[in-house]
Amino acid sequence: MPRALLAELIGTFALVFIGAGTAALGIGGLVGVAFAHGLVVVGFAYAFGHVSGTHINPAVTIGVWIAGKIEAPKALAYVCVQLAGGALAGFALAGVLGGSETGLGATVLAQGLEAGGATITVSPLQGLLLELLLTFFLVNAVLNAGVSAKATVAAGLAIGLTLTFCLLLGGPLTGASLNPARTLGPALAAGIWSDAWLYFVGPIAGGALAAILYRGVFEE
Repeated sequence: MPRALLAELIGTFALVFIGAGTAALGIGGLVGVAFAHGLVVVGFAYAFGHVSGTHINPAVTIGVWIAGKIEAPKALAYVCVQLAGGALAGFALAGVLGGSETGLGATVLAQGLEAGGATITVSPLQGLLLELLLTFFLVNAVLNAGVSAKATVAAGLAIGLTLTFCLLLGGPLTGASLNPARTLGPALAAGIWSDAWLYFVGPIAGGALAAILYRGVFEE
C-alpha cells in the first residue's frame, strides 16, 4: 500500500503540474495541452502501472471501485493522495510561475468562445454533461483496456490517447478536467472556484456510469 500511494501521489502531481502548467503557458495551443495530459498518462502508466494501476484521478478510482476491482479502504486512500497530489502541484505551479496571474490552468467554462462563426457560452448544466460524458469515455478505456483480464501492453497508450482526444474537444469548452484532482490544484492555488462543483460531480458520475456498464455488459 505505501508504494502504491506514493506512486499515485507522484503521478497525480505530474499530471496536474505538467497538464495545468502547459495550459497556463499556452504552449502548443489546444493540441499541446491535450498531448501534455495524454503523454503524462502514457508515461506513468508504464512507470507505475504495475505498482498502483496508475489511476491518478479520483473519478477513475471510484469507477474501478464500483466495478469491483479495488477494495473500499484502498480506494479511499487513493483518492486522498490524489487530491493531495493535485493540491501540491497547484502550489508548485504558483511557485514556478511566480504567482497565480496566469490562472495556473484552472478549469473554467467557456464564455463567448468564437467557433465556426458562432459564439458559444457554456452553461453549468452543459459543462456538467460534457465532463460526465468525457470522463465516461476515459474510465471506459481504463476498465476495458487497462483493468480487463484481456488488457495488453498497449493499455497505457490507449488510455493516454483517450484522454488526449477528450481534451481536444472539451478543452476549449470546460477545460476538460475529467479529474477532481486536476481541478482542485489550480483552484486552490489561484483561488478560482467558479462552478468548481461540476468538475467533481460530472467526472465522478461519468466514472460511475462507465463502471456500471462494464460490470453489466463488458466484464468477462
